Amino acid sequence: MAYWLMKSEPSEFSIDDLVKAKNQTVPWFGVRNYLARNYMRDHMRVGDDVLFYHSSCPEPGIAGLARVLSTAYPDETQFDKKSKYFDAKATRETPRWMLVDVQLMRKSRLLSLAELRDTPALQTMVILQRGNRLSITPVTSTEWKSVVKLLGK
Repeated sequence: MAYWLMKSEPSEFSIDDLVKAKNQTVPWFGVRNYLARNYMRDHMRVGDDVLFYHSSCPEPGIAGLARVLSTAYPDETQFDKKSKYFDAKATRETPRWMLVDVQLMRKSRLLSLAELRDTPALQTMVILQRGNRLSITPVTSTEWKSVVKLLGK
């Protein structure tokens, strides 16, 4: 099992939207970074755990826990000319963008970016590294356990 942090802007899709989704499950669409895509395509497995992170908002932070529910498959938005995620170079024969389905495990209190930064066990967490802007990053088992412990407070 692996652990991941997946960012979403609450104005686009929030933890509350995941709570309301059918079966509390959604396809993680719209990823348009090759490294983040490769994480989903090549490394994520059914059952991997996810930190659901709110980004680009007044108070960024971890808003809940989720789980990867599917292996990677083509993101349909790349083929939709009306979608802001449309990619003219993508074809059904050779899709460029992949996604996985994610299911809510539980909504949590917001574990703020400031609190993450103030936790010694999380100092090497990718999300806290200068210049990191990836929407999906790996999380170590030690980091996962530390975050879950902080959420349990």
